[in-house]
Amino acid sequence: MSVIEPQVSFPRLNEKAPDFEAVSTQGVIKMSSFEGKWVVLFSHPADFTPVCTTEFYGFASEAAEFEKRNVQLIGLSVDGVAAHLAWMKDIEDVFGTKVPFPVIADLDMKVSRLYGMIHPGASSTAAVRAVFIIDDKQTLRAMIYYPMSAGRSITEILRVVDSLQTTDNNGVSTPANWTPGDPVVVAPPANMSAIETPEEAQSKGYDYKRWYLRYKNL
Repeated sequence: MSVIEPQVSFPRLNEKAPDFEAVSTQGVIKMSSFEGKWVVLFSHPADFTPVCTTEFYGFASEAAEFEKRNVQLIGLSVDGVAAHLAWMKDIEDVFGTKVPFPVIADLDMKVSRLYGMIHPGASSTAAVRAVFIIDDKQTLRAMIYYPMSAGRSITEILRVVDSLQTTDNNGVSTPANWTPGDPVVVAPPANMSAIETPEEAQSKGYDYKRWYLRYKNL
């Protein structure tokens, strides 16, 4: 007789970020209390592990850049608060950099399961490396998953935040490998009558490649 596995609910893009209340290294925090700020919620498999240590140093060293973008960093693993605090102190001793953001102690895996961070194929007892970017209206805008062996690029996470904030503010899209200051992409025509000639596009200051691909500088 086959066993029917229970359905697991995962968060989905452009839907409300699941709310939670959890214990952290900075006291009890609630996701909904960060409305009005962007949030980067990221999980790591375990404290006192080599790859995670380099990542936390990376996030901590770029904390001011996230703050400039109105982003609240929140870390998470299934370790307890005491282990988190000891590890934070060790990171400060090794790198000379304090970890200024809260780290959730998700011992019961409540938040990890709510956000789909537990992948049994990778580990049944630890959260995988996941990143959730949540906007100031509490909408989940991006999700990035990494294998246990690959450390994250903090520069790329900042780039995604920059892209989302730029597109929200200007009604455009960003092309591959875009970084702030690069040309952005204009939305394609909605119908045939809206298709522009190269001359019409150029008169608007667009860099015309094809009717569906036009760049402009902000």
